[in-house]
Amino acid sequence: MAGHFENYRREYTAGGLTEQELDPSPIRQFERWLEQAVDAGLADPTAMALSTIDEQGRPWQRIVLLKGLSDAGFVFYTNYGSDKATAMAAESRVSLLFPWNELDRQVIVGGTAQRMSLTESATYFLSRPRESQIAAWASRQSRPIAKRALLEEEVRKLRRKFADGEIPVPDFWGGYRVAPERIEFWQGGEHRLHDRFRYEKGGDGTWQVARLQP
Repeated sequence: MAGHFENYRREYTAGGLTEQELDPSPIRQFERWLEQAVDAGLADPTAMALSTIDEQGRPWQRIVLLKGLSDAGFVFYTNYGSDKATAMAAESRVSLLFPWNELDRQVIVGGTAQRMSLTESATYFLSRPRESQIAAWASRQSRPIAKRALLEEEVRKLRRKFADGEIPVPDFWGGYRVAPERIEFWQGGEHRLHDRFRYEKGGDGTWQVARLQP
């Protein structure tokens, strides 16, 4: 198999995308596609690749889960000491990619990441399953650890510590909202004639959309 990837190809036949089908709002268009991804039974329809650039100018990507969406932007949560949070502190401009390959679709979002309020982060944290709350406390995300057993022991300690009450919100954990400046919708088409539409936000806050060549 090695060395022969250049011979792999397939036709994209899931369907096209026309100007008439597009919603004037890219957020409404995204919601429509996300609902269709959920209805299609995709395993992780809210999974998105978050791309950042750190203080040394190095790009990096990782998968995070979309946990909220509004006209204000796309929401996810993380440890404030994680690599992604450190990178966003140095460079707030980020990109998101939703790879809905089973539908021959992808959505790319470019925008600025900002920390959410303590109240917003606390509301979400308290809605999480208890084990997820404990995991947030146990992991100093992105920091080295000698072996998994140490992490598991920390989880056991925290279970005992918080056994009799509500788990407080960690001060080192919370949400980010990516305020979108451009959003691109890509729909695979036959014979590599894919459909691409990019929404760009103008200075007055309105969205302009253009068809791009594939």
